[in-house]
Amino acid sequence: MAKGMREIKRQIRSIQNMKQITKAMEMVAAAKLRKAQQKAEAARPYEEKIREMVAHIAATNREVRHPMLQKRPVKKTGYLIMTSDRGLAGGFNSNLIRKAIQIIEERHQSKDEYTLLIVGRKGRDYFRRRKYPVLEEITGLSDTPDFSDIKALASAAVSNFANGSYDEIHIVYNRFVNAIMQVPTSKQLLPLGDIQAEKSINNYEYEPSAEDVLAVLLPKYAETLIYGALLESKASEFGAKMTAMGSASKNATKIINSLTLTYNRARQAAITQEISEIVAGANSQV
Repeated sequence: MAKGMREIKRQIRSIQNMKQITKAMEMVAAAKLRKAQQKAEAARPYEEKIREMVAHIAATNREVRHPMLQKRPVKKTGYLIMTSDRGLAGGFNSNLIRKAIQIIEERHQSKDEYTLLIVGRKGRDYFRRRKYPVLEEITGLSDTPDFSDIKALASAAVSNFANGSYDEIHIVYNRFVNAIMQVPTSKQLLPLGDIQAEKSINNYEYEPSAEDVLAVLLPKYAETLIYGALLESKASEFGAKMTAMGSASKNATKIINSLTLTYNRARQAAITQEISEIVAGANSQV
């Protein structure tokens, strides 16, 4: 019995140490989540302004044509999939990978019909192990990435569309709703055909021409969309980590309470047994 009680006490101490770790990780994730949200909000005005200008050119200069705005027969599709480098984030990566695989299986019959551009070690390792066609990858991003960190991949995604390596590209990422809800989302990045339907209330004059300005702005706009999705993905990652670590801390508390109750019952039984042995020994002396 004493050995069993020592084992229970050892388990309680071990789980208490784990609870301290998960609680600390929850607090760190909460702090990083606030920073990620602030960064995502700070990037929105630039994205909205460049979208406004692109929409204005597309809506007021119908004669202007650009390959990034034109649909073409889809022979190959690119998927930019945004995962994380580390785990301990609940279903953040598994739900996203499941969403990506579902989309790929619904749309394609052969691996020759698509290619993948991966952000994050979790996604890269998963798809490489299963022999998916990974064209580009980037890992080791900071918790608050700058545009320069993603520029190479974003430029590669845009240039591969421009040179015909694929005819469409979709972003698959976790859209941030709140700290406890992240929605795996897929949206078409290129071509940007739907932007032509938008109109701007502002009037602009372009030098040297609207077509030349559009040729510069469209790649930047596409890269900005990729960066915005990355910031949302980072916010989603920290929200998922905060929720997962909070749940782990609550579960640890429940286990500690259960083990403490078991320990107290075992201790009470041991005391009762000792008293019974003492009483029996005293009676035998009478």
